[in-house]
Amino acid sequence: MMSKSKFLITIFSGLFLLLLGIQTYFIYKTYLVREREIYKEVSLKLEDYTIQLAKKRGDDNAQRKLFIGLNSNRISKQQFLDTFEKNRKSTTNQISNYVDHAFKKENYKIALRVRYISIIFAPTGNKLIEEPIIIFQTRNKVSKPRLSNFGTWETSNNSETFVIQRETDLQILNIKSIVFRELALLILCCIALLAGVLVLYIFTTKNLIRQQKLVEVLHTAVDNISHEFKTPIATLKVASKALKKEWNPETLPLIDRQISRLESLMFQLHKDEIPNELLPVRPEDWDFFVQDLTFTYTQTNFKLENKVMHQLPFDKNLMETVLKNLCENSVKYGSSAVQVKILSSQQNLEIIVKDNGQGIERKELKNIFEKFYRIQSNNIHNTKGLGLGLYFVQKITKKYKGTIEVTSQPKEGTTFKINMPYEN
Repeated sequence: MMSKSKFLITIFSGLFLLLLGIQTYFIYKTYLVREREIYKEVSLKLEDYTIQLAKKRGDDNAQRKLFIGLNSNRISKQQFLDTFEKNRKSTTNQISNYVDHAFKKENYKIALRVRYISIIFAPTGNKLIEEPIIIFQTRNKVSKPRLSNFGTWETSNNSETFVIQRETDLQILNIKSIVFRELALLILCCIALLAGVLVLYIFTTKNLIRQQKLVEVLHTAVDNISHEFKTPIATLKVASKALKKEWNPETLPLIDRQISRLESLMFQLHKDEIPNELLPVRPEDWDFFVQDLTFTYTQTNFKLENKVMHQLPFDKNLMETVLKNLCENSVKYGSSAVQVKILSSQQNLEIIVKDNGQGIERKELKNIFEKFYRIQSNNIHNTKGLGLGLYFVQKITKKYKGTIEVTSQPKEGTTFKINMPYEN
């Protein structure tokens, strides 16, 4: 069952990671598509404007004179560059205002740059510039252009022809926030879907684990239920045989006690509660409890020391459960001799059960009173039971605000000491 659960968990984890990967890839591709669409829309809207600006500069007589002057060395390269720098600064505000107004509704923060990347004197093939020259630029600077367009044209005056290659760079500085804002609903839906699948899986897994534990407890109870009733049933069988052989006046009271014992066990197993009806325990009842054990477990030597001289305000059935559960537990774990002491002094009942059985490991002592807990050191196949005996002992003791002390040595035996206060 556990291996199957681990296999299913592994399969789900793999499928969940696959779904997460698919969703992430889907969102990423959607982001790229939408980003390309936005750049295409912006580029188309600015294309005519940038071409007109570039051609205007390219056809400008003053600019052509600059090309001729630089080519004939009548002006220096620095003067040539300073002229373009001056023109660029004079048009920056105009271009920026146009771009900002054109995309004010979309709230795009656009950086635009137009450069001459090559100026060649056609007749000789002489290159006038070694590096690109910025001719137009917005106030927002282009750092990493995401879209670049190229164009080439000629400007000439008689025999002097110049070939100019232009590059237009575009960058939307807030493109990520814009696209993610548009995809926010899609992203939230994907996250909600993944979270829902994960929560449903966790909830289902917890329920399966809880159900699995309940099933295991049920199987344990079904497998061992007959043994829990072995003592009273065996005692009744022995008593029945004894009656068939000869009449014994002590046998009928023994049968009555065992029937009451069976009723008490059934009540505990089915209702898991302590009965409220009080039948006070008498001094002789302790003797009967041990006599029943002696009658049933003939191979075990029970020795009783009963110092109780008066009736005590404890439920008789509960006290029988405490004493017999402790003694039967000793028998189950190999005791050949069990010493029982019942003491009453200063409004305090003390029950001491000492055996010479297998003992309990120190690490087990803190768990022995847990419901359904079985000692791990001795194989369950050798020691049958539901693991309810000591649980009921502790529950009854707590009902009367008592305490339990346990001392044990492996292979030497165990001693249970119970103290319960009372008022007359």
